[in-house]
Amino acid sequence: MIEKFNNIFYLIVFFVHFAAYGVYAFKSVITTKSFIKQYGMDITSAGIVRLFGGFFIGSILMALYILLVRDNGVQATWAFFNLVFVQNFVLFFIGIYNHFINKLGHTKKTSIEQVFAPGTLTLLSAILCYGLADKIYI
Repeated sequence: MIEKFNNIFYLIVFFVHFAAYGVYAFKSVITTKSFIKQYGMDITSAGIVRLFGGFFIGSILMALYILLVRDNGVQATWAFFNLVFVQNFVLFFIGIYNHFINKLGHTKKTSIEQVFAPGTLTLLSAILCYGLADKIYI
């Protein structure tokens, strides 16, 4: 498995990145009520919060397929890794816009997490795209 990711470092980055996706998927889809309460949202936001979690689940399923099922691992999976990077990057800038510029819906429970989490995920996915370039861009 390590050889599919060039070395242990990129495998760990892969695990950390998609484990974070797993946390957000679980919180937004399974424990929706506590998730929306944590951020001071109304109960009527449950549907869109679960929709948001669905994107994470789709990426996790694809990551598990690449990790466990594909014989050639990450080889020629540039589209997946680039899509994940672009989604993280866009969410990072949306978080910046929402937290610092527009501030629509801000309450005392609004946290910088909307910037920090996608920023961290953008960095991790960029590391994966760069470090796995020799395999994913075949």
